[in-house]
Formats: sequence, C-alpha cells, structure tokens
Amino acid sequence: MRFGDERESTNFEDVTGRSGGIGGGGFGGGGLGCLLPLVASRFGIGGVIVLVIGYFLLSSLGGLGGSGGSGGLMPAAQQAAPAGQSTLDPNTRHFMLQVLASTEDVWSKLLQQKGIQYTPTTLVAYSRSYSSGCGAAQSAMGPFYCPTDKKIYLDTEFFNELAQRFQAPGDFAEAYVIAHEVGHHVQDLTGTLGQAEQLQARSSETQGNAVQVKIELQADCYAGVWAANAKTPEGQPVMQQGDFEEGMRAAEAIGDDTLQRETQGKVVPDSFTHGTSAQRMNALRTGYQGGNMAACASL
Repeated sequence: MRFGDERESTNFEDVTGRSGGIGGGGFGGGGLGCLLPLVASRFGIGGVIVLVIGYFLLSSLGGLGGSGGSGGLMPAAQQAAPAGQSTLDPNTRHFMLQVLASTEDVWSKLLQQKGIQYTPTTLVAYSRSYSSGCGAAQSAMGPFYCPTDKKIYLDTEFFNELAQRFQAPGDFAEAYVIAHEVGHHVQDLTGTLGQAEQLQARSSETQGNAVQVKIELQADCYAGVWAANAKTPEGQPVMQQGDFEEGMRAAEAIGDDTLQRETQGKVVPDSFTHGTSAQRMNALRTGYQGGNMAACASL
C-alpha cells in the first residue's frame, strides 16, 4: 500500500502497557453492547445480539497462539515492558494510524453525500486483555467494534495470527481488519446496527445469526469501498498491485465454514455469524469494484 506522507489519525488510544484496566465506557450503559457478554469475532461487533453462546462466544480463532514470527508490519511478538509503557511497535502504530486517518477522510466524503456527518471512531490498541464499553476485551476474541462507546478494540498480535496461522500476511490484510471495524462504525452512524438489534430481538437463533451475517458482510463490503476510494495526499490510489489479493486471502481464511471445519471438523450453516469464505471474499470484492455504499446494499 502507498501511504507516503498520509497523516496519522489522532483518534487513538494505546493501552498496551496497562491492559486490564477500565477502558472506553466501562461496563454497563444502555443500548447496543450490553445485551450479552462481548461476542467473539473474526472482525466483528460487540453488542449486536448474537444468540449463539458456545463456540462463537469463545474464540472462533482458537485463541491467539503467540507463536512468533512476523506478519505484515507486526513484529515477532509484543515484548514485555514496564507497567504503563507501550509495547506497540512504532511502525505498526504509524501504519494503523495512517489507515485510520484514511478511513476518516473517505467516509467523511461519502457520508456527506448522504447528508450524514462522519464522527470518527477511536481505535484502542491493547495487549491480552482490557475492558470496553461492551464488556471484557480479550485477545482471543479478535478485533471488534463496540457500539456503546463507539470504539474499535484491537490486540495487534491478531496481525501475527492472521499472517502465520491463517497464511494471510500483508499490509492490506491488516488494513482490511481496521477498515472492516470502521465499517461497523459507519453502520452505527447510519442506523443499520440499531435496526439489526431490533430484528434480532424478535428473531429465532437461526434468524438472528442470519441478520448478523448480513451485518458482517456489509462491513466487509464497506472495507472494499474504503480501499477503492483511499488516496494519498498527492491524489494517487493507496492500493498497489497485489494488495487486493492480500485482503482476499484474509477474507477466505476467516469465513465461518473454513473456521468451523478447522476447529470442530464440521460445518453448521445455521450457526454462521460472519458468512462463508466465498461470501466474505465476494463482499470485499463487491465494495472494491463498486466503490460506493450502494454497491453494498444488496448483500
């Protein structure tokens, strides 16, 4: 990806040196995010009602193995540091904040066309465990967006897991993770998440899961929309040759069917909450090729 001198977002909290404290809005509060303990995700939302309590409430990734090695811009592992001192690699931090700033620029323009003011989300980088407005944040849950405090929570060791265990390295694979969560924030601002909550509240478990799948696929699509519109300060596309393929490998690796086959040896479609590998790849491609929100409406 070509970011050049792209600015860094200031909507960022680095709590990697003090994980375990109370972050964001803490526990409690009303609305989305407080109906169940945090829902695990392979990029996802904490708080839209998901009625599957077992496998998907635990780590759908099987936990972060911390097996070391490099993944994209991520160092081999987050090193121990004195309490209060960041453990986040400076290069990873710079890249994350450039991606976040780019999403702010793109979505401000796209939502302005719809008469909606874009209020940026905040990205919280933590290590192992922390507390969000939607409940406990743990690395095994994967990255997530919390509608209650409007923040994204990410243990950046997830990038290593994505690169090593799931064989999906690369800077766009990492950017896709962030852009997907920002997509949930866009859904929050446009009222889509609230509508999903209402639908799930009066649905069966299977129907509720189907609603969740649509939400996740749209967030994948929105990640593609961002990538299609992301530009450098000089007006050049941020995406370069081979970048999109990195994102597609990541989307394929984290499909419900692929993960279920790996972790439990069988596929249970009624329990899907994020979509199959094919669906996630199609959603990302649809957004990237369409380049606008309307392209994601039919997912």
